[in-house]
Amino acid sequence: MSSDFYNISILPYSGIIIKICRAYTNSQEDFEDYYQEVCLQIWRSKDSFKEQSEWSTWIYRLSLNVCLTLLKKKKNNKQHQTSDYLPPEAIEDSRVFTDESLNQLYDAIKKLSEIDRGVILLYLEEKTYQEIADIIGTNPNNIGVRIKRIKERLKKILA
Repeated sequence: MSSDFYNISILPYSGIIIKICRAYTNSQEDFEDYYQEVCLQIWRSKDSFKEQSEWSTWIYRLSLNVCLTLLKKKKNNKQHQTSDYLPPEAIEDSRVFTDESLNQLYDAIKKLSEIDRGVILLYLEEKTYQEIADIIGTNPNNIGVRIKRIKERLKKILA
């Protein structure tokens, strides 16, 4: 990967990639692996970008897909873990950043299902329901209902 491509096409969107990777990992090591894999996939897939959406929307979609794929592979390697939810001890090890309130939010988000994590991250990025629907692959009405339910779950978790 050339440094020009990284500096122009990935670095400005690193915040997006960091947030998504953080929501799907439980350690600094996993986070770094996921981040690196997302960047690699962006570089490998750059020629398949057809400009039917914004570059940032494509980055979101690709980042989510890579993280979900890596998570699925990890689950397949650990047959004893059978749900979308993380055990409390895994969440405790996830404090890869120092802002305590942000850590609490990410801990709560990690208790959501895999898809709901992606939806709420996009919502927190102030994406429209249409943009979220395009990235997730559903319709905007479904997103509105889903976000309402996710907010209710997060309130209960954080209470």
